Amino acid sequence: MSLQGKTIICLLDDEFEDLELWYPVYRVREEGATVLYAGPEKGRTHIGKYGVPATADMSFDEVDGSKIDGLLVPGGWAPDKLRRYPKVLQLVKEMDASRKPIGQICHAGWVLISAKILQGRKVTSTPGIRDDMENAGATWIDEPVVVDGHIISARRPPDLPPYAKAFVDALKGS
Repeated sequence: MSLQGKTIICLLDDEFEDLELWYPVYRVREEGATVLYAGPEKGRTHIGKYGVPATADMSFDEVDGSKIDGLLVPGGWAPDKLRRYPKVLQLVKEMDASRKPIGQICHAGWVLISAKILQGRKVTSTPGIRDDMENAGATWIDEPVVVDGHIISARRPPDLPPYAKAFVDALKGS
């Protein structure tokens, strides 16, 4: 249980990509980490694109970045909603400034774009937002997983095994 004592926040809103939320969550839990879901409203249940529900343990306003060890941002259509919450963007900026692991996959790059933390970074994402990533100043690389310091990015569900491993490895090193 290499991540015992670590707390990870997974951002939550409607229409998250089910696999991109659950796979990394289960993987870090297998390593002993505590994963809490943060959403717009504590106790609200959100439904993934394929119908799998997840319930917010806390609201975005309740998250204290100084007390968490990592951040997971799932893809799907949820990132387009998540990036509209000032508290989410503030949290991403705090995690970046503290160099704590931030995992993002597929469309989750939109949240990092809106937080304005991608200038000069190497990342990947679904090819559909490549232009957005590059316009935000990132170097986009077509690889299953790209690790640039504490930012771990992946393209889509087939990349989940190496993505989850890279995120776990980053947490072990933090």
